[in-house]
Amino acid sequence: MVSQIRRCTVSIPSNIAEGQKRGHKLEYIQFLRISLGSGAELETQLLIAQRIGYLNERDYQELNNELQIIMRMLSRLITALSK
Repeated sequence: MVSQIRRCTVSIPSNIAEGQKRGHKLEYIQFLRISLGSGAELETQLLIAQRIGYLNERDYQELNNELQIIMRMLSRLITALSK
């Protein structure tokens, strides 16, 4: 589980960077959407970790709150670029 959480966490900024370097807006947006998918996967992994006792409630809430901020930023960026 730790390995999967790490992969999700690294995937979010990695896909943002890769998409930005592609040089085409539509590709960038696609990679931002992939980052959102990785965020959703991370959200699920954190919830599972909390439910099976790997994360206490306080740590889960803190991590999930930070993730939600990142997900909102990604969504806003996608919306802005799609106009």
